[in-house]
Amino acid sequence: MSSLPLTTSLFLPSLSSCRSLPSLQLFPQCIFEDHNLHHGSHVSSLNLSFQSKFSRYSSCKRKWLPGAATPNEGVASVINFEDFVEKDWSFLDSDELNTEQNKHQINNIISAGEIEGTSRVLVSIGSEGFVDHLVESSPCQMLLVVHDSLFLLALIKEKYDKVKCWQGELIHVPEKWAPLDVVFLYFLPALPFTLDQVFEALAKRCSPGARLVISHPQGRKVLTQQREQFPDVIVSNLPDKMTLEKVAEAHSFKMKKFIDEPGLYLAVLNFCNPRS
Repeated sequence: MSSLPLTTSLFLPSLSSCRSLPSLQLFPQCIFEDHNLHHGSHVSSLNLSFQSKFSRYSSCKRKWLPGAATPNEGVASVINFEDFVEKDWSFLDSDELNTEQNKHQINNIISAGEIEGTSRVLVSIGSEGFVDHLVESSPCQMLLVVHDSLFLLALIKEKYDKVKCWQGELIHVPEKWAPLDVVFLYFLPALPFTLDQVFEALAKRCSPGARLVISHPQGRKVLTQQREQFPDVIVSNLPDKMTLEKVAEAHSFKMKKFIDEPGLYLAVLNFCNPRS
């Protein structure tokens, strides 16, 4: 899958007011750096065609038409994604998460990151609501949201221009955004990688003492139900404590806190730089 960072403002019609429309065409004027081709190559204009089957994060086909590059951008790389189908991520922002109990759990998850004003923070497979809470409650130096859904990233970018968005796979996030002080794996079971691959990638990008927070705000029981409903999105389970500790220690992460209750899964780990 091609990985695309959203690094500039998106000049779009209001996405938040168009979520329930049966069809939506967006014409963002933005620059995407294509790291799968050559470093520094750009696409200056993209045409996104959404054919919605769901009220929110719909299954859709997007056709990408690169526009001409300006003289300062160099030669534009041609990227053709035909019949690219976006997965249904609607469960991440279901109505069930709007209860006071779940809002409290999300606050606990964010607090576990111990974010400071100078922190560099990454969120992987986060919900729009989680990012809202994070932005409102915990100002930081840099917030990077990594997700498979370009539509969700566009919604976030529309609201928070200073938030960096990168569409692609966690283990391929460019090291230019390192070192990271806090990493939230908000929905680990949606990552198509082994636990060992995830920790190996994070160990290369985390600062000494960095906090890694793995969570599910509704716990393992709800995850089982979600996996039955969305098998194409949720591809694994939450790790048990023993498995998590074993893989973490192999990559210099130390368990600080572990909760595996019916209504909350929360694991907090610290990165201990082996060279320090």
